[in-house]
Amino acid sequence: MTIENPTPILAGYKALVVGVANEDSIAYGCAQAFRAVGADVAITYLNDKAKPHVEPLAQALGAAIFAPLDVSKPGELEALFARIEKEWGKIDILVHSIASAKKEDIQGGLLDCSADGFALAMDISVHSLIRMAKLAAPLMTDGGTIFAMTYHGACKVVPNYNVMGPVKAALEASCRYLAYELGPKGIRVHSISPGPLKTRAASGLKDFDLLLNEAAERAPVGELVDIMDVGYTCAYLATPYARRLTGETIYVDGGVHIMA
Repeated sequence: MTIENPTPILAGYKALVVGVANEDSIAYGCAQAFRAVGADVAITYLNDKAKPHVEPLAQALGAAIFAPLDVSKPGELEALFARIEKEWGKIDILVHSIASAKKEDIQGGLLDCSADGFALAMDISVHSLIRMAKLAAPLMTDGGTIFAMTYHGACKVVPNYNVMGPVKAALEASCRYLAYELGPKGIRVHSISPGPLKTRAASGLKDFDLLLNEAAERAPVGELVDIMDVGYTCAYLATPYARRLTGETIYVDGGVHIMA
């Protein structure tokens, strides 16, 4: 079932979406959904190598702001929010959909993960959310909603997910604490846990195709979710209809996580 001509309930909202790499990105699904319901979007790209893949998507969405962002480079995050403040004056929605770890740490067991590799994964995948939230909060003058992308491997052992399991667990905990600290400002924070999706990031996991097939077989709805399912879930959570929800981990996986 497709959603045609959705009501523009987010008209006037400003949404920053971080993590679009290509048309299969979860972040791109979020950006599409926000635009479909009326929000203006800002989209970032990682570097010059990624720009040609992301720029046509930003243009197709009519992105008001298109800017580079590598959270490991000092100053880039601050420059992005300074531009948003100058051009928009506020922000209503922030989507953090980035994660990274060394290839050997993703493909190797947790016991073999180096201290440097663990610190890198935590900084880019978790602490960057905290840095973004700190910069976003003063611009969320009318309140707002912050989203971070997690996975079921944060709370249950998923073979071959390796170091990203503990990292995503830290991300979910960070979302809960941010929800507590930012709640008085009217800012809500959620971690979103999609089912397996064919994204570039997921392709680095060993035996990922087997994980996809298993999820499709076990899902009560009988099929896998797609990036638009994730996007429209975030769009709903950003509306006043979800104004009393915060600190949740929302599963968008067709019900796979409820199965034994």
